[in-house]
Amino acid sequence: MTTYVLRRIGVGIGLVLLVLTLIFLALHLVPGDPAMLLLSQGDGGSATPDAVARVREQLGLDQPLLTQYWQFLSGALTGDLGESFRNGQAVSEAIGERLPRTLELVGLATLIAVVVGVPWGALAARRGGWFDSVTSVLTSIGVALPVFVFGALLVLLFSLELGLLPAGGFTEWGDDPARHAQLLIMPAIALAVGFASTVARMTRSAVLEMLHQDWVRTARSLGLSRRTVFRKYVLRNSLNPVVTTVGIGVGTLLGSTVLVERVFSYPGLSSLLVDAVTARDYPVVQGVVITIAVLFVSINIIVDVLYGVLDPRVRR
Repeated sequence: MTTYVLRRIGVGIGLVLLVLTLIFLALHLVPGDPAMLLLSQGDGGSATPDAVARVREQLGLDQPLLTQYWQFLSGALTGDLGESFRNGQAVSEAIGERLPRTLELVGLATLIAVVVGVPWGALAARRGGWFDSVTSVLTSIGVALPVFVFGALLVLLFSLELGLLPAGGFTEWGDDPARHAQLLIMPAIALAVGFASTVARMTRSAVLEMLHQDWVRTARSLGLSRRTVFRKYVLRNSLNPVVTTVGIGVGTLLGSTVLVERVFSYPGLSSLLVDAVTARDYPVVQGVVITIAVLFVSINIIVDVLYGVLDPRVRR
């Protein structure tokens, strides 16, 4: 097991280094000069060549690309993500402010998806009939519906029509817990709908496959009740692919927060990333992408380890 875990960690470190290299190259290949953008902010006018050259020197953009890459890589590995081009704030500080908000949003969406999706899929597989048919239709809609469309529908219904929840914004938990929960619930539901549908479909398929195994018929022929066989053996053995789906889905949710945070004016990590990309704020973009990559790889390592615990065959 130790060898398996170390192997997965080694692969994860390699993936993070690859992401660091790709994001650095992508940012420097995109048209547009950050120095020019900084100097032309506000009135939209053009800057003189001397002023642009001075800003490029201050930001280190006049250095050779390989030098900039080494400074970026060594800084990232030591935890120094630099300072924002726009306001001079330390990138790690900006990420530290936004990351807990996004993790809270993703965590609540994941909880909703698992609590709703697993029982829903298992019940559909066990009951069959009209309930299974309705489940197939609803989960197909849930998977196909874009997250920003569902978010807009939630705002239209619960904010504009019924007036039950605020349309968007953010309040710290310490300032007003009730307001904080009200502002969090709709973005979390919008984020969870597609994920819950995927989890329900995967659970249904896995349970159906288990129900048709010979050992299930053998267990029932030995006198075990249908409920006991389902609860103790079928459902438990069906969870391996569900765990993998949940792990991959959490990583996907991190990307989906870009749209949800925009729809609900939620100031999380993804909003910080979008603003930084617009302003060509390289250090912030790189810092946010590094953070998301490390989170994604860490989640996948945890899922792989859990999968190895549930099914020893995958450790080989």
